[in-house]
Amino acid sequence: MESKSIRVNMNLGVMMFMQYLLIAVWWVPLAAYLANLGMSTGQKSLILSSMALGSMASPIIGSIADRHFSSEKVLAILNMLTGVLLFIASTVVSPTWLFVCIILAMFCYMPTWSLTSSIAMVHTSANQFPRIRVFGSIGWVASGLFGLIAVRLFHLEKFDGTSLPILCGAIVSMIAAIFNFFLPKTPPPAKGQKGTIMDTLGFNAISMLKQKNFAIFLLLSFLSVIPFSFYHVYGSEFLQDQKFELITFTMSLGQVVEIFFMIVVTSIIVRLGIKKALTFGLIALVVRYLVFFTGTHTSGFSANMFYISGVLVHGIIFGLLYVAGQVYTDKMAPNEIRAQAQGFLAFVIWGIGFLIGTIFNGWMIGRFTTTINEIKVYQWDKMFAITTVLSIIVMVLFIVFFKDENKKSTI
Repeated sequence: MESKSIRVNMNLGVMMFMQYLLIAVWWVPLAAYLANLGMSTGQKSLILSSMALGSMASPIIGSIADRHFSSEKVLAILNMLTGVLLFIASTVVSPTWLFVCIILAMFCYMPTWSLTSSIAMVHTSANQFPRIRVFGSIGWVASGLFGLIAVRLFHLEKFDGTSLPILCGAIVSMIAAIFNFFLPKTPPPAKGQKGTIMDTLGFNAISMLKQKNFAIFLLLSFLSVIPFSFYHVYGSEFLQDQKFELITFTMSLGQVVEIFFMIVVTSIIVRLGIKKALTFGLIALVVRYLVFFTGTHTSGFSANMFYISGVLVHGIIFGLLYVAGQVYTDKMAPNEIRAQAQGFLAFVIWGIGFLIGTIFNGWMIGRFTTTINEIKVYQWDKMFAITTVLSIIVMVLFIVFFKDENKKSTI
């Protein structure tokens, strides 16, 4: 039995590794690629909003997995479709066609975040989940190696900022799809049960909002992703403007720290409670934009060290804020809607919140950017000042209104 459990955990770990590798390799440098294509701020924001729009399909996919088909088969089909669409996207440069390909790819890909989480939580306990999810962070870090290998092996002048990362994402998607068919069987837990329109749309998890504390958690998590998305979506454009090379590799350093916090997040929740864990994640969000802001008022090596610090703190934010939030959601959700609950969480945070954040931050970049002699001049200090203030507001609201019923979590 023990060897079987180890084998299952290994398979789940590989699933997470592949799932986050395939998105990181092309999404991280996408903003820089769009800027190099000469797209306007509006065109960039529209294409970069595809992650948020794709997340809105998560509750529906969660409902399908809860009621009709085995989750591992749904995951395999979604990854296969993602691979095909990314391959087509790597061959087009028209803003319209690029948006169409990427938005369709994201409608297939983004539901897999909640789907892989629910698969892992079916076969492991909630307190073991972060130790499985850490392999996703390792996959994200590994994505940075694509650029290093491609530049050296094929003697390329540049990898990030081209269409090559999208092609790499397509290839990894197809490999992941094949592997998914060999995952542990995860049959639909509510198969045969009578469903409502809310079930079909995947919104049965809305009933969880009757729990006041969960509703507060969801609202403030939604608000937090608005400043969070500034770095997540436009970070490559910022680093490119700061003359960083190998942008994907640089940004993957944040996932190196994330790996550590994935391993210890369960212990942190158990020892400190969910409120303190989430609060530390929000404090890290404030610190990121504060050091970015400080970096814009220095230069040279000092500025770069501030920027690298802002990149590294990503691991604390994601591990203690969003992964801990997934664990909290799984704990609060009834068994028969666990996949829907994760999908609903993804819909609110990575769907609506991320969409608003992408559009708002895209507008902010346009507002504080001027073109002089065909060269874009960004006022990053003003933008980081705004995101710092927004992060502080969310942190204070969370500390005041979210209640930690159990000081010691029993996950």
